[in-house]
Amino acid sequence: MVAPTTAPSRSPLAPAVAPVRHTKLFALAEMRWAAIALALFLAGLAAQLAGGPHWLWWTLYWGCYAAGGWEPGLAGLQALRDKTLDVDLLMVAAAIGAAAIGQITDGALLIVIFSTSGALEALATARTEDSVRGLLDLAPETVARVRADGSEEMVNSADLAVGDVVVVRPGERIGADATVIAGASEVDQATITGEPLPVDKISGDEVFAGTLNGTGSLRIRVDRRAEDSVVARIATLVETASRTKARTQLFIEKVEQRYSIGMVAATIAVFAIPLLAGELLQPALLRAMTFMIVASPCAVVLATMPPLLAAIANAGRHGVLAKSAVVMERLGATTQFAFDKTGTLTRGTPGVAEIHCLETGLGDDELLALAAAAEHPSEHPLASAIVNAARTKGLAVPDVDEFAAHPGRGVTARVDGRLIGVGSPHALLADLDATATAAVTAMQDRGYTAVVVTRDHRAVGVLAITDQLRPEAAAAVSAARRLTRAAPVLLTGDNQATADQLAAQVGIADVRAGLLPDDKVAAVQQLQAGGQRLAVIGDGINDAPALAAAHIGIAMGGAGSDLTLQTADAVVVRDDLTTIPAVVALSRRARRVVIANLTIAATFIGMLVIWDLVGTLPLPLGVAGHEGSTVIVGLNGLRLLRRSAWSRAAAVR
Repeated sequence: MVAPTTAPSRSPLAPAVAPVRHTKLFALAEMRWAAIALALFLAGLAAQLAGGPHWLWWTLYWGCYAAGGWEPGLAGLQALRDKTLDVDLLMVAAAIGAAAIGQITDGALLIVIFSTSGALEALATARTEDSVRGLLDLAPETVARVRADGSEEMVNSADLAVGDVVVVRPGERIGADATVIAGASEVDQATITGEPLPVDKISGDEVFAGTLNGTGSLRIRVDRRAEDSVVARIATLVETASRTKARTQLFIEKVEQRYSIGMVAATIAVFAIPLLAGELLQPALLRAMTFMIVASPCAVVLATMPPLLAAIANAGRHGVLAKSAVVMERLGATTQFAFDKTGTLTRGTPGVAEIHCLETGLGDDELLALAAAAEHPSEHPLASAIVNAARTKGLAVPDVDEFAAHPGRGVTARVDGRLIGVGSPHALLADLDATATAAVTAMQDRGYTAVVVTRDHRAVGVLAITDQLRPEAAAAVSAARRLTRAAPVLLTGDNQATADQLAAQVGIADVRAGLLPDDKVAAVQQLQAGGQRLAVIGDGINDAPALAAAHIGIAMGGAGSDLTLQTADAVVVRDDLTTIPAVVALSRRARRVVIANLTIAATFIGMLVIWDLVGTLPLPLGVAGHEGSTVIVGLNGLRLLRRSAWSRAAAVR
């Protein structure tokens, strides 16, 4: 399908992105034409079946031809000008040929199929490009730059130079990849690294453009220009990988060029050779038209599409959206799975995993209640985890006085006259004795985030915070291993200890941690260079480049970012990981049905072509044979709509 080119809208990181090939406006226009073609086809079919006037349903069908056929016909003629025979042009020619011998219904059906598939492809491409442009808007358009005299000026993020000093206030997004030179705060950098918890930042730490500052104020020194930032590289990686993957076609489309040329050449020969040998014009033309009808790839196209579309519909009913027939076909070729951690194998929300008391006479519940009381007024995600844990246990959380938040350090509050502090071990080093330090170290070594609770400046306990594992994660990983007979891989931006702890719970041995988005792409490319067809499952913006680069990208729909959902080839709508191996198994069954259908279609076409060439195949019989094969393969493919088809595929779980 052909679409005009436009430039993306202005954004601070716009120089990093290539011009957009499709626009959503144009894609919607294609969808409207396809919808008009479908409506006219259905109206014509209704008039025909109801015994309406011949002229009425022929007029409606010709309207369907015009609405759905002008764009693929124009694209085919443009390809022909470039000395390429496009299958779209062949389908339009076959549709016109069908109408010429009275089979206009079949021709109109072909037009509807091709116009609809082309419009859906254009719409998917346009939405992906819109999401890439939305990613670039993560970085703020303007930032507060510090002048040489210490005053501030508002400038565009795109105009920042390496070495500029920028002030980032609480709740603002960071405008550039930079190093903290003053201040302390917690920064939510899940968009870049996928870490579920905000990371404390102090002087000397690195921060990324597009990440969200917490409650403190930071002064940062710019390390990279806007177009070289990590978030800009994500956009570039996504667009490059998506453009490469867009060239992928269905198996039948890979041979369409040779088949099209061969069919046209054979039709001309079937017409010209008998004519040159002295046969009359009308019999020679009738034989050639019969040959064109019986040899046209209608049955072959329908042998491929109905099974894949039926599999797409069945998977959709069970919570997995495969975006196209190409995606459904490619899912079945998966030979290895790679999982993201946060938001994929886990829920992406922190929870209290362990409670370790350091003071005799203080119980776990009392310690948790004190921590929850101090954290209750706080908006920090760790505070929510602690408060929720206390509520889940049904603990009474006392009221507090003199609450204070200390950015990058923690909180303090007075509970029953005692000063309670909850914060990071690094910030409370002065309050930690050897026992507390050992407890913190043990928790961190096992991949937990340690939070220290103090009472009157004395450490009285340590809480272990971790992301919550999805209950079906281990079963999904096990099913993925059985299905592909290859060990799954964990790709995460989180630290090695946390990743190892999670991997041990779900049964993954190959763990690659601390990965930035381009590192994930490199890991995917390395695995695929070894011959694997990798399915990557993720949810965050930082996963989008890896999903785009993989053989198949699958997004978790519940918490997935817009960019990830649009970049992915398939989306798990209900966030059930076990549906992923099931949809791969369904795709493999669909591929077996496609092979069976192609065998049936090729047998019918071969028999009818031979009959037409060596004998005299009556046109009505040729049409009947051609349409009969089309009906057979169509019905065979629709078997995958049955609920039992999914049940058998899901048995892999």
